[in-house]
Amino acid sequence: MKTIHGVLSFLILTAVMFSPALAADATYPAKTFDDGKARFYQYRSDKGATIRYFIVRSSDGVIRAAFDACDVCWKANKGYQQKDDLMICRNCGRRFPTARINEVSGGCNPAPLKRQITAGTVTIREKDIEEGAQYFTFTGGKP
Repeated sequence: MKTIHGVLSFLILTAVMFSPALAADATYPAKTFDDGKARFYQYRSDKGATIRYFIVRSSDGVIRAAFDACDVCWKANKGYQQKDDLMICRNCGRRFPTARINEVSGGCNPAPLKRQITAGTVTIREKDIEEGAQYFTFTGGKP
């Protein structure tokens, strides 16, 4: 009976570890962002697009997320860099306070990315990341 219980435990654990619903979301410890420095990430979609995004704790203490692209400069594929409390477009040079990330959209503002913060964990759903593919598909599309 111990062998069957061991095999059953292994099968249950394997199902939980490799469940698509669990593996689909990107999770990060919230404390990763305590220093206020933007962290940049990449996600490879099933369609071959490499979707870039960043997460930062803004000057007002809120953890924010955005795609590393905007509605205006996305075709340049340059994204943003951080200087102090500003995210700066590498293409046009416009500057955005971190406290505006997820608050203001359109134009050259970093395109907002939905995120949830619960129990010390930042979670970004795969479907929300996939919505940013329009900014990283360079076949003549338009966001």
